[in-house]
Amino acid sequence: MSVPDPRQFLLDLYNAAISAVHPRTLLSEFLPQPPANGKTLVIGAGKGAAAMAEAVERNWNGPLSGLVVTRYGHGAKTEHIEVVEASHPVPDEAGQKAAARMLDMVQDLTENDLVLCLISGGGSALLALPAEGITLAEKQALNKALLRSGAAIGEMNCVRKHLSAIKGGRLALACGKARVVTLLISDVPGDDPRVIASGPTLPDATTSAQALAILRKYKIDIPQSVHAHLESPASETPKPGDARFERNSHHVIATAQDALEAAADKARDAGITPYILSDGIEGEARDIGLMHAALARQVIARGQPFERPCVILSGGETTVTVRGNGRGGRNVEFLLSLALALEGASGVHAIACDTDGIDGSEDNAGALYAPTTLARAEALGVSGKAHLANNDGYSFFSALDDLVVSGPTRTNVNDFRAILIL
Repeated sequence: MSVPDPRQFLLDLYNAAISAVHPRTLLSEFLPQPPANGKTLVIGAGKGAAAMAEAVERNWNGPLSGLVVTRYGHGAKTEHIEVVEASHPVPDEAGQKAAARMLDMVQDLTENDLVLCLISGGGSALLALPAEGITLAEKQALNKALLRSGAAIGEMNCVRKHLSAIKGGRLALACGKARVVTLLISDVPGDDPRVIASGPTLPDATTSAQALAILRKYKIDIPQSVHAHLESPASETPKPGDARFERNSHHVIATAQDALEAAADKARDAGITPYILSDGIEGEARDIGLMHAALARQVIARGQPFERPCVILSGGETTVTVRGNGRGGRNVEFLLSLALALEGASGVHAIACDTDGIDGSEDNAGALYAPTTLARAEALGVSGKAHLANNDGYSFFSALDDLVVSGPTRTNVNDFRAILIL
């Protein structure tokens, strides 16, 4: 059996995955009842926050107002909820001002009021309000260093929580007596709501000491102001069991697993057997590429652990320890590593994309691989090994016209990978 067009098949899987986790598809069933005697204030942050706000407005029965912050280019049309765009993955002044305004908006709420908080991946950088004594420039420099270090998302968000005036549960505490309901789209392996966007409305189990240990682990130099703050009791976050969170609730409304299952259904419809490897793969993108290539080779040579034709699906959040100065995110890094390890093995096609439509900080979601990829690159004088060494997967796949450019999807459950083996 063969697929008439492997490239279109893989793109169809990606599109099915995105559609399954978009706010317009699933948010309405998680909305709480409007308060009987109070007002409803909507706040939030993340790459999907504007689309979530739009979905709220379409399904809400009653008055509301509010403010959400999203990445530049990820906005949506809303009438009552203001949408502010800011920088990601490195925070900027627009995000800082939006966070400060959000804290002001939640002051003086009563126990009759409802705060509906919309959180999705990317919210940690977008909701940037440094703790007292720390400047935005210092947080920007630290954020860049963390992104280049290869630190896992949970580690990065641990540090961010303890350097923030709004994350790690502090936004919920600022809401006072109001009931806070948080709806989250998960972009983190394991779907821990306290990690998504650094958990601005949820209690935090991590500590300032852990944040310092993470910075030491990755040998990240920090200014004295950051060091002094992390050693101060003021940097500690509210912990699980804190009575101030008792009235609040949260719901994770979309996950990587949801996206993978939708892609699996699409594959079955095409007559291809899908296998979901994992929804929470972490590690260096190039190492994960090698692992997937070894698995594909085993399928081809031994019919193990799967018989072909099949498609292997996986998600999670890989990392890239930046060694070069090329262009590229973790998905093209994964795919280029996969390509080099497969060496043109017959019958293997693949796609690797970020579900938010942005791979790293470039304009592509990811890229596509085919058995002819390396041969076509060689004919153009493009070296896969050299591009991988320079963290330049974007330029490699751009030369072959194999980038996937979807534009902002306005959702985010992180990496999506599919390897079709015919």
